[in-house]
Amino acid sequence: MTNHWIDFKNSDCILIMGSNAAENHPICWKWVTRAQEAGATVIHVDPRYTRTSSKADMYVPLRSGSDIGVLGGMIKYILDNDLTQKEYVLHYTNAPFIVSKDFDFKDGLFSGFDEAGRKYDKKSWSFEMDENGVPKRDMTLKDPRCVYQILKKHYDRYDSKKVSSISGSPEDQLLAFYKAYTATGKPDKAGTILYAMGWTQHTVGVQNIRAMSIIQLLLGNMGVAGGGVNALRGESNVQGSTDQALLFHIIPGYMATPRSNWATLEDYNKANTPVSKDPKSVNWWQHKPKYFASLLKSFYKEADLPTAYSWMPKLDAGQNASWLVLFDKMLKGQFKGFFSWGMNPAASGADSNKTREALSKLDWMVNVNMFENETGSFWKGPGVDPKKVKTEVFFLPCAVSVEKEGSITNSGRWMQWRYAGPSPMGESKPDGDIIYELALKIRELYKKDKGAFPDPILGLNVDDWGDGHVFDPHKVAKLINGYYLKDTVLKAPDGTETVMKAGTQVASFAHLKDDGSTCSGNWIYTASYTEKGNMSARRDKTQTPEQAKVGLYPNWTWSWPVNRRVIYNRASVDMNGKPWAPQKPVLAWDEAGKKWLIDVVDGGGAPGAKHPFIMRKHGVGQIYGPGLNDGPLPEYYEPLECPVTEHPFSTQLNSPTALMFAEDAHKRTTCDPRFPFVCTSYRVTEHWQTGVLTRWLPWLTEAQPQMFCEMSEELAELKGIKNGEKVILENPRGQLWAIAIVTKRLKPFDVMGNPVHVVGIPWHYGWVWPKDGGDAANLLTPAVGDPNTGIPETKAFMVNVKKA
Repeated sequence: MTNHWIDFKNSDCILIMGSNAAENHPICWKWVTRAQEAGATVIHVDPRYTRTSSKADMYVPLRSGSDIGVLGGMIKYILDNDLTQKEYVLHYTNAPFIVSKDFDFKDGLFSGFDEAGRKYDKKSWSFEMDENGVPKRDMTLKDPRCVYQILKKHYDRYDSKKVSSISGSPEDQLLAFYKAYTATGKPDKAGTILYAMGWTQHTVGVQNIRAMSIIQLLLGNMGVAGGGVNALRGESNVQGSTDQALLFHIIPGYMATPRSNWATLEDYNKANTPVSKDPKSVNWWQHKPKYFASLLKSFYKEADLPTAYSWMPKLDAGQNASWLVLFDKMLKGQFKGFFSWGMNPAASGADSNKTREALSKLDWMVNVNMFENETGSFWKGPGVDPKKVKTEVFFLPCAVSVEKEGSITNSGRWMQWRYAGPSPMGESKPDGDIIYELALKIRELYKKDKGAFPDPILGLNVDDWGDGHVFDPHKVAKLINGYYLKDTVLKAPDGTETVMKAGTQVASFAHLKDDGSTCSGNWIYTASYTEKGNMSARRDKTQTPEQAKVGLYPNWTWSWPVNRRVIYNRASVDMNGKPWAPQKPVLAWDEAGKKWLIDVVDGGGAPGAKHPFIMRKHGVGQIYGPGLNDGPLPEYYEPLECPVTEHPFSTQLNSPTALMFAEDAHKRTTCDPRFPFVCTSYRVTEHWQTGVLTRWLPWLTEAQPQMFCEMSEELAELKGIKNGEKVILENPRGQLWAIAIVTKRLKPFDVMGNPVHVVGIPWHYGWVWPKDGGDAANLLTPAVGDPNTGIPETKAFMVNVKKA
């Protein structure tokens, strides 16, 4: 997330798409309301008329899964009407870059597509370089192979009539929406996008967000107050867990997971350290060897760097180890054991029947949670004979959040320290203690019995986890920040030298080294716990008058990186360091003091000296992004299960690179008259995730007692269903019952001349409790995913609905 929740109040137009923010993130709505009170327009685009819609100034319906059509239409609207923030686009994006002459796009497919392998060779997507190895630019934006012209050509097909026909969004409402949002393309205006799982849980999830990123760059809305592309996280610490790498493809600090084809540390650094020849490109990832070396030393403090790297677990080259793949392999008997830690995959995973069957193929499973859930109890669930399940299940009770101390990092990247309230009940323990005790016990067994490969276990730096018995969150927070392993001399710009003693906390990631003399568990968190203390525990609301204009609160907790509150804030000023929006500046250049004021500057150097998007190799925002698995520009594809056999933009119906499993093909349906209705899943305020926390609380189950299905009055009449009646939803993957809620808030969509009905179900329920609460929505969702992330497509799939 680029900005933060308080910053929403600085927006002139807030687009909420792929989210029901007023219901699912009610605290953030305080700041949306502040923006409205100051004159901002709030737009909600969604298949349902929700609580967010009721609070918005403008509501636009769209069929679930048609977002790229709608966003592509806005890109065309911007370009056709010359609404870009020109100076920003020219200097701060790759719009002028010249793309390889080998690049092509025809009928829904980009150049380099391998049909047999269902993947792209991306070589032809590259940029042309000059004699110095810098991307060629056409600052007139007239070259037919410059990104700007390629973008214009690509989205020329996305006219409002076609967009309306496939999305079901009325054309007049689309155009009103486009006009309102694109008005933020003026330098002194800013628009922001708030999205959530409604965008990510699609086979084109990454490209949904890419499409909006393109819009934000064209309008000059990145790096500014009231701008950005902002993900509303579903839990208080989702941002923190992502930062600390609870994903298969990254290690802490957003560095790539080591792979088998990178056999040595030198191989890893060579493959993962970008090189830029542009003197104005900061190319911050050039420092990755320092961050990676410091991470290795945080894991294996006593080992030299090559040895530490050899101990790191490695993925096989090309291996996808995302959620859907793991459970597919588990179903095929390729796992012996499984830890389900604070999760409930038997209810939360797509195609839950497949997931539950996969769990039955294990030798053992450990379920760490606060309450009994569907995962720990799968062996006695609906239709399961416990005698036929070989899996031995262990349940470890863990403490709830208020019973343990530590940090969370919220949606705005603010790391905030929380203190323990009551002690854990019964035999439950904080997760840190469970992990710590487990590590100590495994080490003890390795010392006693030896093992096939004991070095990574016995060499693990557990000294910084606790006192030998009890986990210490402060020790771990200090390790994540990092400290010096050897006495180190630091040289200041004025030539003065300071000796930093071994054991001293590192004050900035600029001080991390690649020679093994520093350790840091996560480079982006360096400066969070320094010799001055725990920065995330600060509670000081003091601001300068300029900071108060936008609400930065730099002394309240701590924000990564280096307490910067708005990422890419260098793009908030022009080439001379003057804010685009003087009334709400994020940065300003002090000519007399030769320094930046207000926020912590992204990248350093004088105005115009550095490109603003410092994490990108070429230093600019990527309108054209040649690194993704499904194309350098977002292209419209239908969900893998859809109610149409064609769409108006190409003959390529679905994403050609989507993650899918051949053996599941018989369970997927497209335009099947047996399953004619689009279904989408969502959350309600009263329940949390799969309901493991909330379904056990009587006052919440009283408010939302059981599974329901929302449907339009038109569909209810068609199917003879009355409000409050029990209905069955079904498709080839399974079925579940729900209570019908017949409502005006859902309407049939006119899609290419045919009526398409959408129904919606919440995903919080499961068979364990309450006994008459229903079962998981994911019994119906397909095990197909985005080709970049593997996230399942649970927001658009096909079902039948009938009276029970």
